[in-house]
Amino acid sequence: MRKRKKAKFRHIKIANKKYYFYSIRFADPTGDSGWHTVDELNKFKPSIMVSQAYIFSKDKKYVKTFASHDDNEEVFGDVNVYPRSCIIKMEKIQN
Repeated sequence: MRKRKKAKFRHIKIANKKYYFYSIRFADPTGDSGWHTVDELNKFKPSIMVSQAYIFSKDKKYVKTFASHDDNEEVFGDVNVYPRSCIIKMEKIQN
């Protein structure tokens, strides 16, 4: 019988903590200052966006991410905070 290999997910280690890489699909508010008919306004939807980043933390309200980091210190860049209510799907990325 074959042993199943455990899936290896892409991650980095900073100060002995693992941060996993995710693809995040979320609804982004969309706006337009022009005039619209009732039919056009009824069809108006938020943009569905995809972002890929490391998850710094997540709780019931927010998901915090970063895309850049310093190899020598615990310093993070390209950070975002997503309200959970905007997130449609989150997937861990495999190696």
